[in-house]
Amino acid sequence: MGPLWEVYRDLMGRSPRRQETPCLWPWRTVRPQLLRAGEMVSTAEAERRVLMFLNPGNPFRTGATQTLYAAAQLILPGESARAHRHSQGALRFIIEGRGAFTCVNGEKLAMFPGDLVLTPSMMWHDHGNEGSEAVMWLDGLDIPLAALLNAQFYEQYPSETQLPAAPAARTERIFGKALFPAAAAEATADGDSPLWAYRWEAARDALECLRRSAAPDPFDGHLLRYTNPASGGEVLNTMGCRLQLLPPGFETRSHRHVSSSVYHVAAGSGFSVLDGQRFDWQKGDTFAVPTWCPHQHAAASQDAVLFSLTDAPLFAKLGLERSAA
Repeated sequence: MGPLWEVYRDLMGRSPRRQETPCLWPWRTVRPQLLRAGEMVSTAEAERRVLMFLNPGNPFRTGATQTLYAAAQLILPGESARAHRHSQGALRFIIEGRGAFTCVNGEKLAMFPGDLVLTPSMMWHDHGNEGSEAVMWLDGLDIPLAALLNAQFYEQYPSETQLPAAPAARTERIFGKALFPAAAAEATADGDSPLWAYRWEAARDALECLRRSAAPDPFDGHLLRYTNPASGGEVLNTMGCRLQLLPPGFETRSHRHVSSSVYHVAAGSGFSVLDGQRFDWQKGDTFAVPTWCPHQHAAASQDAVLFSLTDAPLFAKLGLERSAA
């Protein structure tokens, strides 16, 4: 037993206590280090050749925010990254390079710059590069959350890679067309998305359509949510994804959420003011917005497009999400 009165004010705070700080990882710094890692360690040695984006305030030294892990991954021509699966959900946003693929549960998915590729919880997945250039992408996982809940499971696939066991891009050709097999057990209203690849061309076109359809939101500009086509909900149980267009010179109003986010600059340049500190960014940069952190974004003299992953789905399901201007 213990006396509540001694810790009551610590347990029942007036607002979230933020440990993580706003951070930015410039691509001009990350890219050469990632290529250097490609010279130093092979995928066979590393399993995943990854440089983690570590927030100095994260107590476990694994997260970009309290619940979100982010990193940059490299796969060189002719390489493969062995197959495994884990309880943590994962997503990839492709930064540069062509010729790589992810194989998810036997389905081979090509990866092109700007694409979003999902690896839902406990799905077998491996990566390969059949092209002639290095391919790099942003990894997003809920590793800090799974660690906090002590809910981690991990398995190696019996062989180094999976043999394709489904038609290429099967989920895109079925679920991406909103023509679901009537008996498809994976296309349920709850859970992770049955669609595993969201293409840049389609997303960018949707942003342009949104721009022509409505005025920009004062807090978010033109904002799209990647959705589970079976339910209209988020793409993963614990993480959501957004794509945001800021017109030239547009500056959002400041606001904050209980949920945290990791942003990646998909196009253009500009700046964000995070908890009163200005961070200038350009294409390829990644930055973290911790919980309850006031933030606003602004585009420079051309369109800026921001991709983001967020733990908002988790807080929404728990009834704990809250925002304020």
